[in-house]
Order: sequence, then C-alpha cells, then structure tokens
Amino acid sequence: MNRKSLEIPASICLDGAALKRIREGKQLTQLYVSKVVGVTTDTVSRWENNRYPSMRRENALKLANALEVALEELLRKPPVAAPPAPVPALSRGPWYLGLSLALAILSVLLVAIVLQRQPPPPASITAVRVLPSFAAPGAIIPVQVRLTHRADEGGFILREYLPKGWKLVQANPPASSLDNDNGMVRWIIKSGDARERIVYLVQVDRSVQKGSAGIFQGEIVAGSADSQAAVPVQGEGRVAVAPILWADLDGDGQIDDAEMLQASYTVDEMAGVHIDWPELERLWNAGGYRWDDGKGRFMPAKPPESPPGAPPR
Repeated sequence: MNRKSLEIPASICLDGAALKRIREGKQLTQLYVSKVVGVTTDTVSRWENNRYPSMRRENALKLANALEVALEELLRKPPVAAPPAPVPALSRGPWYLGLSLALAILSVLLVAIVLQRQPPPPASITAVRVLPSFAAPGAIIPVQVRLTHRADEGGFILREYLPKGWKLVQANPPASSLDNDNGMVRWIIKSGDARERIVYLVQVDRSVQKGSAGIFQGEIVAGSADSQAAVPVQGEGRVAVAPILWADLDGDGQIDDAEMLQASYTVDEMAGVHIDWPELERLWNAGGYRWDDGKGRFMPAKPPESPPGAPPR
C-alpha cells in the first residue's frame, strides 16, 4: 500500500451524482463497475442514489480505478461559503465627528435622567417584638414592638398579625386600622415621629386550649411610594397558653421580688396603656395566685408548701 492510500481515511463520503455522471460519460454499465469493485449492482445503484453516503477506503480506490479517475473526483465536496459582502468604508469627514459628539452627549443625558429618576433607598428600620412567656385563656397580656434601628425619621407602617381569636384591647399609639375578626392591626407612623416603641394589650381567646401556643407575626413597611421594603418583625413570636400570670417569668405560681421588679419596668415601658398595677401588687403580697376560669381572672392564693427539708420559696 503506497503512502497516498495511507492518507485516505478508512471511510469516505461519496458523491453519488458524480459517480453516475462519470460512469455514464464513459459509457460503463453498473454491472461492469460492480464486477471490478467486487460488489453487487444493487450496491452501485445505492451509491449513485446516495443511499450509501459513505464507503470503505478499499472500495473507493477500486471504484476510482474502474472509472479511471482520481479519487477526489468521486468525493463529496464541502459547501463553499459565500464571501461576506464588503462593508462600504465610511468617510470620516466633519459629519462623522459631529455624529460621534451628538451620540456622546445623548449618552450622558440618558445616564443623568436614569440616575435622577431612581427612587431614594427605603428607610432602614428594624423592630423586635417582646412577649410574655405565658398567657391564660381570657387574660390580658402586654406586647411591645421595639424600634431597634432607624436610619432616618421617615414614616413607616407596622402590621401585626395576632393569634386567631385574640383581640387587641388597647394600644399606644392607637391603631390606625384594626380588624379583630382576622387578627390584623396596623399603625401608620408618620415622618418625624421618633418614638422608640409601639405597645398594645391583647386579650387571649377564652376558648383557646391550655397547652397550645399563640403565634404572633408582623412586618414593617418603609420607603417611598415608588420603592417599598417590608422587613419582618424579629424577636419573640410564641406565647404558651397556660393558667400563669404574664409577670410570673418562671411559671411557678407566685411572683417573687425579682419578677415584680421586672414587671415594674414593663409597666413603665407600656406607658399609654392601662396595666392594673394594684392587682399585681395584691397577687405579689399574697405570695401566690391561681387562675379562676369562671371569673376569668387571677385570684390571690397561698403559695404551695415546700416539702420538708427544702429551702423556703
């Protein structure tokens, strides 16, 4: 085998139309070609109709010898792409410089318009909710939403979503919108109002099951009319339903001195809403309390006796 045959790939693409044209031009029959190449006349016919678009290198060389032509004349030629149309050169005369300058000015103007029309960034404000740990069915509990970060004095709207069946009783500032049936309360705080917290009292649903939990959710919407951002209220969102007073932090059925001190801070922070401080004092002085389902309130009670040998409570 010569070097030229080694450079031909093992399988080549045959041009059937060229094969038929050359064979008929030399007045050769398909039978003759099939005998020389060593294939059937049906195979030659399939080659000419491009039903066998590829063939082995050995058969291609035999076919070229049978037709007495160079092998390249039987191969399928790749399509020749038309050359790209020449782009007419632009004469960079004075008009070209004027057009370039006009486009540059237009680009600057468009950028300035876009920057001018961009809305200012929304006011940055975050809030944290403070809840008591416990809430008795039918009792009233205090809730605070502390405004922990305000980048400016822009206005905002606070939305609070109360547990189902729980009702807002009183709020400072008063609620701008109240839907107790669906448990949604909204406050509109206008620009320049630099208050640090929003406080309100909620009455627990009397039919709520003890051992369940009340879930609070909320968000603050701040920003301009064109660009608003809703930020979820962080902090506490779950209150355990149990016959325990909100000021009883450890839930042991009595209010000790440390808990009463903390309750006094809460009352001060809840300015603008009414928390019955004399009632807290009465329960504190009694040493203990119990929840009366019939009356829907806490009643003074003696603290449970400590077992023998245990330190006094």
